[in-house]
Amino acid sequence: MSDIENIDDTPVDHPKSAPADRAANGPLDESEANPVRPYVDLGGVKVLPREGLHLRLEVEEGTKRVVAIGLDYANSTLQVQPFAAPRSSGLWHEIRAQIADQIARQGGTTTVREGAFGPELLAQIPVATADGTPGQMRLARFIGVDGPRWFLRGVIAGEAAVDPKAAEQVEDLFRSIVVVRGATPMPPRDLIPLRMPATSAGGPVA
Repeated sequence: MSDIENIDDTPVDHPKSAPADRAANGPLDESEANPVRPYVDLGGVKVLPREGLHLRLEVEEGTKRVVAIGLDYANSTLQVQPFAAPRSSGLWHEIRAQIADQIARQGGTTTVREGAFGPELLAQIPVATADGTPGQMRLARFIGVDGPRWFLRGVIAGEAAVDPKAAEQVEDLFRSIVVVRGATPMPPRDLIPLRMPATSAGGPVA
């Protein structure tokens, strides 16, 4: 999914959902990050390299625009997307309900639980086989953090969806991400533009 569609045009002010220590321990706003750290600049987000981390850009076929950043780490995958958000209200409460509804329509199930970043969705999503029939279920965790004028969504799959040690490593990776909102006016829920890094993408960033 790229831009998040607002299924109801009536604006609702929800409180921001984020860890109490977000401004100190991340995910960080660009204004909060250490400018001398060797981040990989992907436009709307910056990623701090670490050993064993591989970076993938997820590109929309028709437009060729980068719509998500895929991070392979600790036998897990973390997909991240930054969105524009209101200054005072949060998006995660409403978006979480929409994701649960979408997964239910696909024949999957979701459970809301308290995680490292606040409420998260633990989802079982049916994976279609080659002939289009439903196959086995894939487990994924949907996490979200409301920051200043942005919302960062993450989808965790692989070992970090079930194993506490791998989960801790991937949660630390999510915290290390810096969101670059920029000064350009954007409607809430629009995907903050992502781009190829100056260095070669797709390989290790460690």
